[in-house]
Amino acid sequence: MTKSKVQFQHASGFSFEVLATDGEARAGRLTTPHGVIETPSFVAVGTLGAVRGVSVEDLEAMGVQVMIANAYHLHLQAGEDLIHSMGGLHGFMGWHGPLMTDSGGFQIFSLGAAKEHGVGKMASIFTEGSGQGGHLSAKKKQTLVEIHEHGADFISFLDGSRHRFTPESVVALQKKLGADIMLILDECTSPLHDYAYTKRAMERTHRWAMRAQDTHQRHSQEAQALFGIVQGGAFQDLRERSAGFMAQQDFDGYAIGGSLGKSKEDMHRVLQWTVPLLPQNRPRHLLGIGKVEDIFEVVIRGIDLFDCIAPTRMAETGTVFSRGSKRYVMHVLNARYRDDPGPIEERCGCMTCKRYSRAFIRHLFAAGEPSAMRLAAIHNLFFLETMMKEIRQAIKEGRIEALKKEWSVIHH
Repeated sequence: MTKSKVQFQHASGFSFEVLATDGEARAGRLTTPHGVIETPSFVAVGTLGAVRGVSVEDLEAMGVQVMIANAYHLHLQAGEDLIHSMGGLHGFMGWHGPLMTDSGGFQIFSLGAAKEHGVGKMASIFTEGSGQGGHLSAKKKQTLVEIHEHGADFISFLDGSRHRFTPESVVALQKKLGADIMLILDECTSPLHDYAYTKRAMERTHRWAMRAQDTHQRHSQEAQALFGIVQGGAFQDLRERSAGFMAQQDFDGYAIGGSLGKSKEDMHRVLQWTVPLLPQNRPRHLLGIGKVEDIFEVVIRGIDLFDCIAPTRMAETGTVFSRGSKRYVMHVLNARYRDDPGPIEERCGCMTCKRYSRAFIRHLFAAGEPSAMRLAAIHNLFFLETMMKEIRQAIKEGRIEALKKEWSVIHH
């Protein structure tokens, strides 16, 4: 373990400090106007201003540090003007902690290339493998987005209305929402895009990034940080070029987005190419990762923040995190839990495990009782928050690899 004094201070009150390193893994402190985030940290996904199935009180009780909402979806419902008039997103949703907003760049993928390529967006981001590691199949459909130099034109999936997102308008939209951390508009490419298209999309994202940064700097009176996004697919020269370009733009932090390849090994390579080229004194966010085995792999490669819908998406089907189970998950709807009096995890301190049995939770799912999903989601989110505390402490003590091995004892 190495103590570090790497620090970045922004005039708006946004700052980041690396407190300790263990190899490439970092334990840090990210300060925002709405509180401190101890990193590395899981970012809970609240697309429309709420984490699916749980309340703000639930999130606070389980120690969730930071949430991310989606500017595209909030633009369609309830609208940035209404939200701004209600005290911004913090006031609107009743969340007083740190808050991020995504730009809508993923929707360029999910409403565009994902439909054209028949790539499902709700399984893994990877196209190889099966089960937990594979993509859901999807029928090829007509795209709902048109990408051009100005930005992207969307057809609303709600009512068919048309909306244009530009790098400038997305920054303005997020400023109205009032999140502590905003992401630039980018083009999230598909794993099935070839080198030529990925290169064009990356270069367009670079031009958009400069326009977004210019807009942010000209309207910087709000205490908000802006993160650039590295693109380039699974191509080494493009990732390195994009990371180098974004680093030169002096963003407050950096996200790594787009296609991370067709396997987890591809993702590891993308991080190895990208992370060393980003400024050491700025936070790094990996978009769309949230499974236990992946978290260890990205943390030891220098990632500070990551978000994923997996904890709540899994909870909808009775799939819960379990340290002693294959791939760290168990399916509480399995018949063997019908009369099981034990909690999901014996040593878990979440409200669900302290009070309810596997048998009861299984009964709620079987009966179609909505509270079943809430109880499962509370456990999943608490599980990740507890795990992240262990990871941060291990980095500070110089034993992150040892902790990874402890978690990997069970065959998965």
